[in-house]
Amino acid sequence: MAQMTVLEAINAAMVHELQHDPLVVVLGEDVGTQGGIFRTTEGLQERFGVNRVIDTPLDEKGIAAHAIGMALYGLRPIVEIQFSGFIHDAFEQFMFCASKYRWLTGGMYTVPLVVRAPSFGGIRGGFWHSQSPESYFIHGGGMKVIAPATPQDAYSMLLAAIRDPDPVLVLEPVPLYRSLRAEVLDDGIAAELGVAEVVREGCDLTLVTWGPLRHDCMRVAQTLMEKNGYDIEVIDLRSLVPYDEACIVNSVMKTGRLVIAHEAATSGGFGGELAAVVQQKAFGFLRCPIERVAPPDLPYGYAGADQFYRPNERRISAAVVRTMEFLV
Repeated sequence: MAQMTVLEAINAAMVHELQHDPLVVVLGEDVGTQGGIFRTTEGLQERFGVNRVIDTPLDEKGIAAHAIGMALYGLRPIVEIQFSGFIHDAFEQFMFCASKYRWLTGGMYTVPLVVRAPSFGGIRGGFWHSQSPESYFIHGGGMKVIAPATPQDAYSMLLAAIRDPDPVLVLEPVPLYRSLRAEVLDDGIAAELGVAEVVREGCDLTLVTWGPLRHDCMRVAQTLMEKNGYDIEVIDLRSLVPYDEACIVNSVMKTGRLVIAHEAATSGGFGGELAAVVQQKAFGFLRCPIERVAPPDLPYGYAGADQFYRPNERRISAAVVRTMEFLV
């Protein structure tokens, strides 16, 4: 066990796979000489050489296309997109090529590709640097989507993504890169994708989230337990495709109440899908309407907009209180 930041855990996972699998390569803008924009790939090129850690031109579509070709020929490329706000230029390559080859060829070809995309708000980064694009990729089909929010998850889930036979989008929590440090077991053991984590057990209400909001939700749960006596169960979904439907449904069957918090805009956000599934599978257990806490249907906005746009503890807490105090 060693203390690591989220950023260091991501680096450790890549080091492990580069060491143990000669088919793994890393490519992206400045990932080699500079170690990436956030230094997540720092030291990798010096250690593994320019043929395995490859600096590319500033061209997301070109990076994606080259990586897909590498994967089709048997390599396991790890692509870094500097910010998920820049990923849209490569959307066609990821969603109409990488994610479809298995299905188009009846399983003859797969694309074992990892797309690392620094995501989420909270860094005063403005429009281009604060995106939560999960719904675009969830809706298209064929690409797994994960969102680790702790150093251990960043490590073990990235290992799982690299070893997966299909493309995986990793939404990395930029606000937590250096601000969150915890023990990480650097043992080379991958997590199982599609398994949520119940990070706090409770019996009054289920609070579901993913990404950096996991930590806001935990603070809300603790505060409302101390202030109001509410016993809140907090679930970090961690993996959005596939996602742990049973974990959420079973929790709601126990608590009878559900609040979903996410950083992507409300309409079309993945929270709506979760609400629909709970409505279908656990309707008879619900004591009140399902609440969603998410940003308005607007672009992220200017660099200082974080506190006005993304969900915060005050908004999450208010939604929980409304749900708990709902009267028929």
